[in-house]
Amino acid sequence: MTAFFAEFSYKGSELRKILTKGGCQRAARGGKINVSYSNRRRPLHFLGPLPEKQRRNQVPLRLALRLRRARDRSMRRQNGYSLYIMAEVILKNLKKVYPNAESKKAKKGEPQKKGNLQITDEGVVAVQDFNLEIEDKEFIVLVGPSGCGKSTTLRMIAGLEDISGGELTIGGKLMNDVEPKDRDIAMVFQSYALYPHMTVYENMAFSLKLKKLPKDEIDKKVREAAEILDITQYLDRKPKALSGGQRQRVAIGRAIVRDPAVFLMDEPLSNLDAKLRNQMRAEIIKLRERIDTTFIYVTHDQTEAMTLGDRIVIMKDGFIQQIGTPQEVFDHPANLFVAGFIGMPQMNFFDAKLTRQNGRYAVTVGGVTVELSDEKQQRLAGHNVAEQDVTLGVRPDHLMLCANGIKGTVDVSEMMGSSVHLHVAAEGKDVIVIVPTNGAAAHFPMGSEVNMIFGGNVAHVFDKETGKNLEW
Repeated sequence: MTAFFAEFSYKGSELRKILTKGGCQRAARGGKINVSYSNRRRPLHFLGPLPEKQRRNQVPLRLALRLRRARDRSMRRQNGYSLYIMAEVILKNLKKVYPNAESKKAKKGEPQKKGNLQITDEGVVAVQDFNLEIEDKEFIVLVGPSGCGKSTTLRMIAGLEDISGGELTIGGKLMNDVEPKDRDIAMVFQSYALYPHMTVYENMAFSLKLKKLPKDEIDKKVREAAEILDITQYLDRKPKALSGGQRQRVAIGRAIVRDPAVFLMDEPLSNLDAKLRNQMRAEIIKLRERIDTTFIYVTHDQTEAMTLGDRIVIMKDGFIQQIGTPQEVFDHPANLFVAGFIGMPQMNFFDAKLTRQNGRYAVTVGGVTVELSDEKQQRLAGHNVAEQDVTLGVRPDHLMLCANGIKGTVDVSEMMGSSVHLHVAAEGKDVIVIVPTNGAAAHFPMGSEVNMIFGGNVAHVFDKETGKNLEW
């Protein structure tokens, strides 16, 4: 019978400690373990079948896997001798279909409304053709309106939802049919999901007790996580004696102690008030710096997406609309949906005309013509975009008041302290203009006339029919 073997780069004394602890004293005493005294991080690698003569100094595969699990739990992040596991996550053509089910309240023959999600013979398609490669230690944010499929995608990664189609790999291993407990992930839920009859300490230690880790190791992990999250003083309290922010910290701490390869967060701040949400957002940024792992974060709040993510994934109706860094998505939205969803207040849209004279593109709206910047000229020319009616997008902070420009009438003036937000009726649209106060009082009474202008470098032109950015 062919046997497979594996080789490790462990510190000898630590490896023998694990062997002895696991009841393998004979192997430890016999010295038949190939140990490399290297302090470099090196992944586990299999050697394949070996001749009998070479097997003597190798570890059998079954024992190797046992050692790997033990080391994952207790030694992964010890200085110099850690087993480094790549936490790259790849989602390839991922799909989720919920089978059709007749509603008991629906009248016979009456069609059921499923929003804008695609409905097939198989059922309602919640997520479709989802492709994403998440690098090791990257912070990815899935963002979109309710019902876009972001939480469903996260639950498929966690193993809480079956995958209807496509492939999910974590660390190079196919995870479609792997049980959630075997995926080396930790998840923080929106509702905290704390055990009310347990103290904070017991809640955080519960998963470690199930793994039957030594008590001293459990205590060390729990207290280290509590110190990171500043909840050491609450370890003896029960959840009912904590505030919302403190409960969320406990939920995050419970995930931290598991030392996961991938950290999943499903709208963890949505139940908190605005002030506490801002505070916890800053805490998560600090936490990310201290915990060296891969994060996948789901939210409907574009502010969280912009401030937390290395890259953000904007979703709508089960489809990915755009993937990019926060700055890329803000400066170069792929379509009308992304342009309107990212940015607060949202982008203003006008009906405009895209013209081209002497090889130069310009947009005309409200009798005002603005030539586009050189960068936009190159992109439009590269796609050979023809003259056409377009939807023009300009962000509120990029509109400026001037003597002659697009005419409008002030409907509402909102004093925000450092700026005034003007709601202006112009060209049949409700347009928002942000006017800095610069420390001086600014007064715009209702009904007053204003003129607006914008620069060619901040104008975005979208196809009238498809909504696609013509620069793409």
